[in-house]
Amino acid sequence: MAPQTRETVLETLEDGVLTITLNRPDKKNAFNAAQWCDFREALVDAKANDAVRVVVLTGAGKAFTAGQDLGEMNAIDTGDSTQENYFGRCMDAICDFDKPLVAAVNGVGVGIGMTILLYCDYVYISKDARLRAPFVTLGVVPEAASSYLFSVIIGHRNAVDLLFESDFITAERATELGLATHLCEADEVVLNAVERARHLAKKPLGSMRKTKQLVMAARDAQIRAARKREDAAFIDRIGSPENIEAITAFFERREPDFSNVPSTDKE
Repeated sequence: MAPQTRETVLETLEDGVLTITLNRPDKKNAFNAAQWCDFREALVDAKANDAVRVVVLTGAGKAFTAGQDLGEMNAIDTGDSTQENYFGRCMDAICDFDKPLVAAVNGVGVGIGMTILLYCDYVYISKDARLRAPFVTLGVVPEAASSYLFSVIIGHRNAVDLLFESDFITAERATELGLATHLCEADEVVLNAVERARHLAKKPLGSMRKTKQLVMAARDAQIRAARKREDAAFIDRIGSPENIEAITAFFERREPDFSNVPSTDKE
């Protein structure tokens, strides 16, 4: 089946496997408002479409996704929650998706490019890929219930180190921690992910969905609570002096200097 027409997401369905490709390669597939909406709609449609048995998620070009488009984030006024709503609605679709979800991490994954892996059932990652959770460095807080899920999956101290340091980690390290399940050669990562998806597509879908629902139910309340806490904290941090310094430094291509920046907005 030919790709469907969406602005920032391509979809190809074959043998029960829907491959969703984030398609802003000139921006390293960073999420703007359109891509949040397109990706959400793709997941909602995939969940409702009986012809879709498994979804593979990957990125166009050499990146998986560089996370939030900081150019758009920088344009958001502190009191404007529009972008947050796009993200929140997309996260609802991710949390509610009850069919097998297989990631093919073909390149850099930053922000949501890392945290979305916490919701994938299988994660195939290219040996030359790198992952980063940059939230503290940007003067904000973790997203997508990652403040809870990182600790559950990789342990408290690894989670704190990953979040505080905000450094890139290698594909090998991601696999060691359990953030990825399969380490692949660069030219095989998508092929291997699709192969797994085709294998799963032959299994009874109703049984897989019910099983995934049961697995998800065990952590649903904790995820919802973590997301609520994170959303409140993010609203508090976006537009804060530290966040402004971090974003300004990014666009000025320099290291941020937080030494004389107040940790909170005193006004």
